[in-house]
Amino acid sequence: MDTKRIAIITDSGTNVPPDFVAEHNIRITPLRINYSDGSSYESGVTITPAELVARFKEEVPKTSLPSPEGIKAAFDTAKTEGYEGAIYIAISSGLSATCDTARMIAESITDFPIYVVDTKNIGIASGLIVIEAQRLIDQGLSLEEIGPKLDRDSLNTRVYFSVPSLEYLRKGGRISEAIYRIGSMLNIKPVLTCDENGKYTIAKKTRGWQKSLAGQIALGSAFAQQFDHVHVGICCSAPNIIYSEMEAMIKEAIPNVTDFRYVEAGSDLVVHTGPGLVGYAVFGY
Repeated sequence: MDTKRIAIITDSGTNVPPDFVAEHNIRITPLRINYSDGSSYESGVTITPAELVARFKEEVPKTSLPSPEGIKAAFDTAKTEGYEGAIYIAISSGLSATCDTARMIAESITDFPIYVVDTKNIGIASGLIVIEAQRLIDQGLSLEEIGPKLDRDSLNTRVYFSVPSLEYLRKGGRISEAIYRIGSMLNIKPVLTCDENGKYTIAKKTRGWQKSLAGQIALGSAFAQQFDHVHVGICCSAPNIIYSEMEAMIKEAIPNVTDFRYVEAGSDLVVHTGPGLVGYAVFGY
């Protein structure tokens, strides 16, 4: 099979497992981590999650989209290397301007077909769409077939995650000051997801960490029931040893799981959620 028919390009916010990236030559355009002193880093390239967390006491930085030049260069390189077209898979346009920027750049390139997918999700939920894109390429589907199918698949994918502290969501403007204060006082540990517009929203309010994890499982189980089968991706911040515990709970609650993927939360996601993130994504098919 011609493996150079369609190139897959994505941003670092999709949190695709590194082993899958290496095996399938997935091209990553990194989001940027920006500090108030003017220093800027490429997520997963020039700053790691551990390095980022180590600097949280001095400052919680901001994130920004990958450089437009980097996105354009990824398209140009794919064309130069002999690919017939490319698919760009982006985190939610409701959380980042990455998707819209990639789309504008793609529309300016007239001699190389490019399809841009807005996953309406973030992290491993978007990463599962990248993995599905590779499956469809391996099956021999055309770019014109793959793009719309991934749009539909994105609607059948949900992410659920919990964080031990609401502090970073507040600092990033993801929740209000009032919600932060009340939540902290009452030990609220909400389960977060992305809504139909791809923006962070609270899917379930729980009190205490274990109830938050149980809430994740219940939400994913209810979502999975509408499908014959589901793929699951588990994502945690390091250091964390909860992967096996999460897998066991998910298997018990969601019997139609066919496979699991595991990945450490990337730097750009940790900026928004802080350390200690535990979450997973369900891809129904």
